[in-house]
Amino acid sequence: FVSTNIVGTYQLLESARSYLAALDVERRETFRLHHVSTDEVYGELGETGHFTETTPYAPNSPYSASKASSDMLVRAWGRTFDLPVVISNCSNNYGPHQHPEKLIPVVILNCIAGRAIPVYGAGSNVRDWLYVDDHAEALLTVMEGGDIGETYNIGGDAEMANIDLVRAICAILDEEAPAASGRPYAELIEFVTDRPGHDLRYAIDASKIKSRLGWSPSVTLQEGLRATVRWYLDNSWWWRGVEERGHASTRLGLKQA
Repeated sequence: FVSTNIVGTYQLLESARSYLAALDVERRETFRLHHVSTDEVYGELGETGHFTETTPYAPNSPYSASKASSDMLVRAWGRTFDLPVVISNCSNNYGPHQHPEKLIPVVILNCIAGRAIPVYGAGSNVRDWLYVDDHAEALLTVMEGGDIGETYNIGGDAEMANIDLVRAICAILDEEAPAASGRPYAELIEFVTDRPGHDLRYAIDASKIKSRLGWSPSVTLQEGLRATVRWYLDNSWWWRGVEERGHASTRLGLKQA
């Protein structure tokens, strides 16, 4: 994480600064560097409230600390060197082509295989879920219309506790691809020891990008989950290829990226 998110961001910033310096004035006016970050930099919420663009950073894991560091580097290069930067912080992504180690693919693929579905702790951790196509549209919106030096939070307006999310996926699979045993997939749920530094709740206030840039999520969580389940059912060639290269989907993850 340190090498990729901190040193890697530094390298990109310096490369962008060199590239920008070589551009003519007209092309320089259209250049910008869009840094894509995460809501994890804000730390943990209680049962109420939402992260805004002015929420103080309080990362609680090595990953989120490295992402917070990269955000600060981008901001500093913008202020110190007049590099035209924009930053976006998104909530949990999901959808087709997500790596099998992540939470939603883990649930889908373990159900298909009849394996136990591991859920951290009591499954009470809450995340805001953002369908990948909606995030892509938001990134283009920020890239093309966001104000230089600004940060935009991108969320799906779809908070759900992990255990409720897992049960929702199991219910969809009960309809789309019932188990040969006839038993509900939710019976495969197995609670496991919680992971260190596991934040209780994240929730995004996306009112800034909605009001200033006109973006809002178009896919509900139920619609997105059903489309995602259908994609994994129809594209076993893709995820089986990933697994065959040594990336098994038997452990539970929490983030895309």
